[in-house]
Amino acid sequence: MKKIIYTICWIFLASFASQSLLANEISGLKITENDFTIGDKNAPITIIEYASMSCSHCADFHNNTLPDLKTEYIDTGKVRMVFRDYPFNYPALLGSMMLRCIPEDVKYDYMNALYQLQATWVNRDPKVSKKELYKIMQSGGMTKDEFDACYGNLDNENLILEGVMAAQKDFNVKSTPTFVINGNLVEGNKNIKEFRQIIDKILSE
Repeated sequence: MKKIIYTICWIFLASFASQSLLANEISGLKITENDFTIGDKNAPITIIEYASMSCSHCADFHNNTLPDLKTEYIDTGKVRMVFRDYPFNYPALLGSMMLRCIPEDVKYDYMNALYQLQATWVNRDPKVSKKELYKIMQSGGMTKDEFDACYGNLDNENLILEGVMAAQKDFNVKSTPTFVINGNLVEGNKNIKEFRQIIDKILSE
């Protein structure tokens, strides 16, 4: 039933696309308490990532590029990273919902673990995805009752779907990963060399 509802919502949300990227008019550039962030809030550069937990290109970014980005720019106070959900299917929605039930101090580790183990839990069969995802969350200490409560949290589900709508409206996001770097749209996965070029150029201005 949840899968059917999500599909209907996705079709509805697809109609909300805006071509405008005027930074001073976009509410999506505002960081809120619902955002998961790492790095100095006063960093000169803010990178917003829209990602789907089931997206292989997103996993590639998190597994192979983000570690260097964190070491070189986030941990040094130059970049603040904002992670936003943009689930394309049921497994991605489920993964995003689970992360919203994880304490902030370990959320980054859980997020990266889900991307590293993506092939083990992302499945076309929603029952398989749920079962395998529970195994991962259980290994980190989540109980069955906690997992079920998180799975049934409609507030979190609605927040995620509203975020998808906002991403389409504010930035015309169509694919993942999509990045917004200081208000500028950067579509598609980028390696660390490409990020260095973008970031260093902004820092030199």
